[in-house]
Amino acid sequence: MTVLANAALIGGLIEACREVIAANADHLSELDRAIGDGDHGTNMRRGLEAVYADRSRLVQLPLPKALEETGLTLVMSVGGAAGPLYGTLLIEIGRRLVGANGEIDLARALEHAIDAVARRGRAGPGDKTLLDVLYPVHAEVVRRAGLAGISQQAERAASLTFGMRAMRGRAAFLGDRSVGHVDPGAKSCALLTAAICRFLEEQCPA
Repeated sequence: MTVLANAALIGGLIEACREVIAANADHLSELDRAIGDGDHGTNMRRGLEAVYADRSRLVQLPLPKALEETGLTLVMSVGGAAGPLYGTLLIEIGRRLVGANGEIDLARALEHAIDAVARRGRAGPGDKTLLDVLYPVHAEVVRRAGLAGISQQAERAASLTFGMRAMRGRAAFLGDRSVGHVDPGAKSCALLTAAICRFLEEQCPA
């Protein structure tokens, strides 16, 4: 990948993620008001704006390092649980993206990163968190699904949190009352996954 192509990729991904969160921030906060503090959309928008503000530096970095640096920015700028979880995800993907043979191995990197997020959040499948999107997305990556399929699976997975009882975070205190609401973290994860897939489809059509 040339420096120009690398810069275009990183810059485009930053812009795509920033735009989808800005467009859906109010909805994410509305979801969060039902089972949390009501600030997930605001927090995510602040984090993505911080990343966007640093884009001129980030686009000059190799992709793995740019992912790590983006993760650190999210940890520092996104409030609540989302910052450490999304930050951990990107930091660990960046650290593991390139294997010992010099080849990119997204499936392996994503698996390691999701495990790190699970440890950080002390959560697992079915706990009504962003992990309920990340695990199915990883499964689609492993089976080499197309970008459209990955995006659709992320959205389906987020919608399934509607019927789950929250087991972690502030929502867990609601017990059974947390059932009947989509988890805001799962929703933001699905939105970001879809935005990334759309951008990559546009840049690299089959």
